[in-house]
Amino acid sequence: MKKWVVFVMAFLLLLSGCSNKEKEPVKKEKTVTQTETKKPEEKQADPYFYPLTGIGSETSTEGRAVAVMINNHPKARPQSGLNKADLVYEILAEGDITRFLAVFQSEKPDNIGPVRSARDYYIDLAKGLNALYIAHGWSPEAKKLLNSNYIDNLNGMVYDGTLFKRSKTRKAPHNSYITYENILKGAKKKNYSMAKGPAPYKFFTEEEAKNITGTDAKTVKITYSKGGISNSRFEFDAAAGKYKRFSGGEQTVDLNTKEPVLVDNIFIIETTHRFIDSYGRREIDFKSGGKAYLLQKGKVNQVEWKNKNGEIVPVKNGEEIPLVPGKTWINVVPTNPGLQKTVSLGVN
Repeated sequence: MKKWVVFVMAFLLLLSGCSNKEKEPVKKEKTVTQTETKKPEEKQADPYFYPLTGIGSETSTEGRAVAVMINNHPKARPQSGLNKADLVYEILAEGDITRFLAVFQSEKPDNIGPVRSARDYYIDLAKGLNALYIAHGWSPEAKKLLNSNYIDNLNGMVYDGTLFKRSKTRKAPHNSYITYENILKGAKKKNYSMAKGPAPYKFFTEEEAKNITGTDAKTVKITYSKGGISNSRFEFDAAAGKYKRFSGGEQTVDLNTKEPVLVDNIFIIETTHRFIDSYGRREIDFKSGGKAYLLQKGKVNQVEWKNKNGEIVPVKNGEEIPLVPGKTWINVVPTNPGLQKTVSLGVN
């Protein structure tokens, strides 16, 4: 009997021990797994691009360009809207004063001006971009073209005080302005279509633009006359990767917002100028092509220019050279005295 009791007690103790072991938490073994390396997400290419800047967009970039004659007399500075222009032509208008043809397509500034009178060669350049042409006044040659409906246009001689407004802070002829809203009103009034944009320029990709080669050119000065009234200077801002513009020793900024004009491509072309009257008006050849400088990303290359279906483009060895995506200024200088005497390049 005693043996039986001892056996039962031993059996119960054994069961108790097993029960406690079952209650102990089971330790899981740590497993080491190799972490997969994630590939960086590739940037999706924008489905649309603005034709005059090469800047991408998620929405349609269609729409007609607007080319506005802007005054560059010292009394007209600082101007309004220049910082929003995709493309600006700077050309001698009369005497030693230049005038701007500012072309807007990707951006639409609220106010533009001072607006100045038309010249026939500016009209041809605007037509090459299929642009609606805006001016206030005209030379005899320009008047014939505009009155013949050679190009869709709005002129302050017809709409002074309605579409065009006079600033009270400046005196004529440096005080005519037009809003983008009024440009669209005028286009609607004259049944002009604003749907079709200009033919696109050729552009580098962002990666290609980082590897542009050429001679260092951090500054460039363009001399239009001994008096210097229209001389301009550009300085490369390495941090921004763009050129700042100066005129009369002052940086070119917007009158209202004070935003600076920043340029990605400076295209300086040489072409024949010929005086046609006692006022110093000119005939300028934009057909024949010729010598040119192209400045991009602090580098300069000597190239040539040609007229490609109305657009003035840089070429080398017969091939069109792409532009850096962004804004472009085309400075036009006379063959006499020519590029080498008109343009001063610097590395500082």
